[in-house]
Amino acid sequence: MAESNYEYPRLRRPEIVTILAQLQIANVTEQDFTNPNPDFISDLYTRVLIHLDILLEEDNEQLEFHALEHLENPDFHLDSVRAVKLYNQINEVLTTLECPRKFTLADLLMPDPHRTDLFLGSLLNFCLDRDARMNSVSEIVEEVNALEAQRTELEENRILQLKAEISECNEAKEREMPLVEEVEAKVKELKQTIAVPNSNQSSLRSTLRKLKEKTGETDEKISNAEFTLVQNVQENANLRSKISQSPDKVQRALEEKKLAREEARNAERLATQAFHEKTALVEVFSKVYKKKKKKKK
Repeated sequence: MAESNYEYPRLRRPEIVTILAQLQIANVTEQDFTNPNPDFISDLYTRVLIHLDILLEEDNEQLEFHALEHLENPDFHLDSVRAVKLYNQINEVLTTLECPRKFTLADLLMPDPHRTDLFLGSLLNFCLDRDARMNSVSEIVEEVNALEAQRTELEENRILQLKAEISECNEAKEREMPLVEEVEAKVKELKQTIAVPNSNQSSLRSTLRKLKEKTGETDEKISNAEFTLVQNVQENANLRSKISQSPDKVQRALEEKKLAREEARNAERLATQAFHEKTALVEVFSKVYKKKKKKKK
């Protein structure tokens, strides 16, 4: 197959004939282009457009009925409408391909061999380039499809592997379930066993706190007692010092205290005696008063 080059001047006529055959567009000869007739050229252009997927075969059978409705005797204009439609499609493609010559309606109705070679060469160059690109893309698509199939296969294998591993894990879980239940029962029992020491520990903490409070009070009492003891020791030391320094003074002080105590006792005895005497006197006066009161009555 000839290469696509998009070059102008046009392809040579033998190349055009060869390319048309290779692309399975049409089987023609060079003599067909020597003095081409309009029907042959229109059919050839139509086949090229169908090969380029610009024109579908079923579209070629459909006519612009809405355009014919505005014409008198539309049957007389059927070929003209078909020719204009084909011309517009060819002209649009050649304009896109930047063909150096302007395609006109006369190139369909009164085709010139040299202009026909130029326009067909442009279209066939585009066909070759398009097919080359499509083949390249097809190879890439095939590679992508192969990679996609490989990826799908790997994913399926991986999924099967993971399912097998999950199944093994589930089986191992079922096998170990009795052991797990036994361990859970022991854990529950241990929790219940631990609850009692925890309760006892709480009680012991409360008792310990109370003991600490009592210990604090006891320590305070001991501290106070020690302080008092120290004071007493100091006072005793002072007293001993005084006794050892002046025993005569102490003796005199004791004798004075004894005398004072005797005097206090004597005073108390005299006061008691006077009290009894006064009490007896009051009783006598009371009896006399009562007797006088009875006599008056």
